[in-house]
Amino acid sequence: MKKSIAMVLCLALLMTLFAGCQEEKPAYVPTGDGLADGNPNRPAVTPPSGDGQAVSLLYDPAAGLNPYSCVSYTNRALFSLLYQGLFTVDRNYRVSPMLCESYNISADMKTYTFYISDVLFADGTAVTAEDVAASLTAAKGSAWYGGRLQHITSVSAYGDAVMVELDTAMEDLPILLDVPIVKAAQVKTEAPIGTGPYRLDGDQLRRVAGWWCSADLTVSGDTVPLIEAGTAAENRDRFEIDGVSLVCTDPASVNFVDFHSDYELWEVENGLFLYLACNIESEVFSNTKVRAALTHAIDREKLVDDYYRNFARAAQLPCSPLSPHYEEDLAVNYGYAPDRLKTVLEQEGLSGSEITLLLNGDDAIRVRVGNAIADMLEEAGLVVTVDESTTADFADDLKDHKDEDAYDLYLAQTRLSANMDLSAFFGADTALNYGGLANAELYQVSLEALANAGNYYTLYERIMDRGLLCPILFQSYAVFTQRGALSSLTPARDNLFYYDLGRTLEDALIRE
Repeated sequence: MKKSIAMVLCLALLMTLFAGCQEEKPAYVPTGDGLADGNPNRPAVTPPSGDGQAVSLLYDPAAGLNPYSCVSYTNRALFSLLYQGLFTVDRNYRVSPMLCESYNISADMKTYTFYISDVLFADGTAVTAEDVAASLTAAKGSAWYGGRLQHITSVSAYGDAVMVELDTAMEDLPILLDVPIVKAAQVKTEAPIGTGPYRLDGDQLRRVAGWWCSADLTVSGDTVPLIEAGTAAENRDRFEIDGVSLVCTDPASVNFVDFHSDYELWEVENGLFLYLACNIESEVFSNTKVRAALTHAIDREKLVDDYYRNFARAAQLPCSPLSPHYEEDLAVNYGYAPDRLKTVLEQEGLSGSEITLLLNGDDAIRVRVGNAIADMLEEAGLVVTVDESTTADFADDLKDHKDEDAYDLYLAQTRLSANMDLSAFFGADTALNYGGLANAELYQVSLEALANAGNYYTLYERIMDRGLLCPILFQSYAVFTQRGALSSLTPARDNLFYYDLGRTLEDALIRE
């Protein structure tokens, strides 16, 4: 989404604990004062038109360009110029085919077979099913993509087809398969060759002659100079003084710096989901009524405004508000109403109880947010101690939820997959099952939601009514561009220079 601003004013699943459809927001909204987009007092305007432009971009040589190991959002901003996936996903989680010519799904929705288009790598060699299988296998074993691909049990190449087998039924596997495809022999190299419109050539990206597809791109120059990235302040100066065309920044970073020149500003959701969860063994939060009332004590909009510079979206459900799975009519039942927790604590004889909120103390923003949440809970009648664990110890501390001095609440974040898969929270041996969250019923409902999106409403309702998760927000990156240079940009999560080929899933699906 785009914002225009006058003078002066993009780890795992990377899952990491350390670091009905909603109406679409206007595509271009002037803010003038850094307020979140979608402000009803500010009218939408028509973005300036513009064909592809020659640009220069930042690049961190030390971080490399391997899509499976690179965690630098500065470098990942380049990936949609270098690589393509079987599918591509826009900012509103709509999926369209890219390298996939066609596909079919088994009756039990546990086996997908993908047929590859006549596609060439940047060096002119043909993409094979073996390349796709090797790329998906490498992604499944990576920190960045491993979590989203957790339900894949095998990937195999057969002639011109790739078969993907799952351990559970899934109706929308394509939304997870925007994973970059590279040469099989290069899955571990620093800058593998992809199928995108550009390839790395020394200190620049060079346009691929005879690129295999004809798509309308925001960037059209023969070359894209790469300027070595530095600190946040240095990157800002390279934008304002040296004319770098685009800078992707993290407003949630303590190193974030304000930009002062004339620019256009875009918000790009990055998938990071911030949430509270309870220790089910806690004297206070073993009480279902108290857990369920916790959501009403959190002023999410204030947290977004105070600590994320409005580059986040408050969420009353464990789902991105941009996702078609977000149920707005359900979400309104779990919003800010601070007296509700206070009343429940008094009714249950728990007012004045002392609790411990555990968080990652190495994350400065999370410390600030955690202390703000502690203040909100104290207003409701609890006495809160904030326990700042180190990144190295945080996961181990979360596992010790049955100790005598264990925490009562924890504040954590994870990069939630694009299909909003919550199964990792509730399985007996899954990655995000902390504080006694394992719940066989909810794990099964989570899987049922993957098989049929109609079950997401039931899943969210049961989670929230039992207080098993207290969603807070989904974070975004801020992308600054030189005014007029990239006005047709339509950035999406993990796909800054998003484009599609004008095809739909229905076009590609083989019905038998």
